[in-house]
Amino acid sequence: MHAVVKPRVLVLPLALAMLLAACGSSSKPSSSGSGSSGSSVTLNGSGSTFQADFDAAVITAFKAADSNITINYQGVGSGQGKTDLQSKTTDFAGTDSLPKPTDLPSYQGGKVLYFPTVAAPITVSYNVSGVTGLKLSDKTLAKIFATKITKWDDSAIASDNPGVKLPSTSITVVHRADGSGTTHNFTEFLNTVDPTDWTLGSGDTVDWPSSTQAGTGNPGVAQDVQQTSGAIGYVDLADATKAKLSFASIQNKSGKFVAPTLAGASAAVAGSTFNADLSYDPINASGADAYPITSPTWIMVYEKQSNKAKGDAVKAFLQYVYSTGEGMAATNNYAALPAAAVSKATAQLSQLQIPAS
Repeated sequence: MHAVVKPRVLVLPLALAMLLAACGSSSKPSSSGSGSSGSSVTLNGSGSTFQADFDAAVITAFKAADSNITINYQGVGSGQGKTDLQSKTTDFAGTDSLPKPTDLPSYQGGKVLYFPTVAAPITVSYNVSGVTGLKLSDKTLAKIFATKITKWDDSAIASDNPGVKLPSTSITVVHRADGSGTTHNFTEFLNTVDPTDWTLGSGDTVDWPSSTQAGTGNPGVAQDVQQTSGAIGYVDLADATKAKLSFASIQNKSGKFVAPTLAGASAAVAGSTFNADLSYDPINASGADAYPITSPTWIMVYEKQSNKAKGDAVKAFLQYVYSTGEGMAATNNYAALPAAAVSKATAQLSQLQIPAS
């Protein structure tokens, strides 16, 4: 039975907002986003479940700082988030994978801007009784998820873990059921390190073998791994931590086995190049301490905003992310961006075209 997890809707109740506001806030958004009348405005977003915990924390704090702006965010997967923004169903999208160039003409609002927010490890979480401190080389990992390794006591896993007693338990591979940036980044890693054994390519969705199991969203994969003996799956650090899952250390580009930590994610981001459009790729980044399956994540918005109040609110929220939100990253199991990347993202805010009235 596959785990089904309802999309997470992040809306701050008014009573909580008033309580937090009464306690005070050290950072006010530079623009209320509510227009000259001071009336309220609502922003709707959808997408990545990977970034949802970070979004929830920042939205809560932002609402306390500006009670005129309400932000609703549904964690429905990066693929659906991009689709919703394409059709202008939402005001912004959360995504861990950027649109293909061939998809960009489908965005009804014109040019989109990419605002990176945080990064985090994609854990390889497992449920194997009596096994802790598991290590997996890149090629062993690719063979497991390609279902070419089907037992936990396989010689390849044993070779990565000398002296560890491994059971003969069958392996159950768990993956995302929905279009997912987490899937995109995880399969990009497998495709990069071992395209011979991993032949399914990379993308928000891939054609998984029929013997595998699917969960909805990162929470759904975490739940399936937690409930299935012998399971292994890929889950963001925040959801894997909440589910109290065991994580494997993964062999990085330098040949070192690295645990999925924020320090490892920060090292991977530091070894990446930020392009002019603020896209970047920390997957399998160089560096002895870099965790190799580190995921970026972005908020996507239209460059040309069609409504002044909403445009001001989008800008105010993003300013808040970069002025206050980055400081909230670690406590929510995310790695903050380097100062240089934050500076570039803040500068990109000037590209937002907001109507004068």
